[in-house]
Amino acid sequence: MKIKTKRDLEYFEWLTSQIEIPAGNHNTYYNLFERLHETEFVWVVQGDDNRIMDAMDLRSEFIHGWKAVRRPVSVLELLIGVSRRTEWVAGGTAPQWAWVLLKNLKLTKASDPWNGAKAQRVDEILESFIWRTYESDGQGGFFPLRFPNVDQRQLEIWYQMQAYAIELAA
Repeated sequence: MKIKTKRDLEYFEWLTSQIEIPAGNHNTYYNLFERLHETEFVWVVQGDDNRIMDAMDLRSEFIHGWKAVRRPVSVLELLIGVSRRTEWVAGGTAPQWAWVLLKNLKLTKASDPWNGAKAQRVDEILESFIWRTYESDGQGGFFPLRFPNVDQRQLEIWYQMQAYAIELAA
């Protein structure tokens, strides 16, 4: 979603405030976060439509009733929604999980300033994530596993998260 109005900017800033960049990291990520917000998340695995609903719930939380506005869900919204679910399943905090998910996607090196090569790499990573062309063990997705027992590209995000949490607890 392009940031067009004051409300769009306020919503974008609210979303990005829910990502905890680790202490000592003095980089900024405005361009990355903007690209995540401009990129539509398309669900391709049955059940991931539930993650779309989590992301849409963020809109209602931000501005009551804004959920009724029809616009595609962005990868940034998905990231925040999934980070909240991961907090619930695995502990920690949602802002910390948001950063971990970005790290798992290998996007934490995409700090400002950007150049054409960095933007192209981010777009390639997002395309692989959205269309599930990442590795079968989940490398390149939100939840990479050391010991997968099923192709993670075929599992909905919810079950990928469950397997990831189990591995972390082991």
